[in-house]
Amino acid sequence: MTVNPTPPGSGTAPNRPRPLWQRSALIMAAIAALLFVIEGVDAVTNYRLDDAGIEPRQVDGLDGILWAPFLHADWQHLFANLIPGLVLGFLLLMSQRFVIVTAIVWVVSGLGVWLFAPPYSITVGASGIIFGWLTYLLIRGLFNRDIWQILGGVVLFLIYGSVLWGVLPTDSGVSWQGHLFGAIGGVLAAWYLADRDRRRARKAGTQQPYPGVRS
Repeated sequence: MTVNPTPPGSGTAPNRPRPLWQRSALIMAAIAALLFVIEGVDAVTNYRLDDAGIEPRQVDGLDGILWAPFLHADWQHLFANLIPGLVLGFLLLMSQRFVIVTAIVWVVSGLGVWLFAPPYSITVGASGIIFGWLTYLLIRGLFNRDIWQILGGVVLFLIYGSVLWGVLPTDSGVSWQGHLFGAIGGVLAAWYLADRDRRRARKAGTQQPYPGVRS
């Protein structure tokens, strides 16, 4: 039996990884779909899932730090967070710092709510994480000394800067504590990652005095 060799160039091309922007968009779409499913279940159960939110200064309310960002008070609350969340999450995924930044913001925002929210309240919603994503993207360029990141932060500030008023206690029905500590978490994430990168660069002997300039 004779097997004819495959002519050059006629074989099946190997599977190539999706471009970063496609992967980022798909991840954010999956997160949005998950939030829709959870909110649907929450609505069907008369919003009983919201009881799993953050209960301040209650030991059995600490697990709410994990669950609260997945829960929303109603559909309006979800949609209010969804658009800025999708945009900022996509940008963060494009920077390839999504996991670390989100983890820091998640914990700092949640602990801030647990420590300082009004007694007998239950806090739900992803807005604390969104505030953290925003502040990280706004100021990371200052810590990284990267002019393009600084300019990107300026553009983001012009678009979303007004939402930062949410860190102030202007509405009793809104968790300004989550917003404030989420924003603090974003600053801490920007500082931590920039400092970590500089230490790694020093250890490798490749640190540059300014981005793009060789010494």
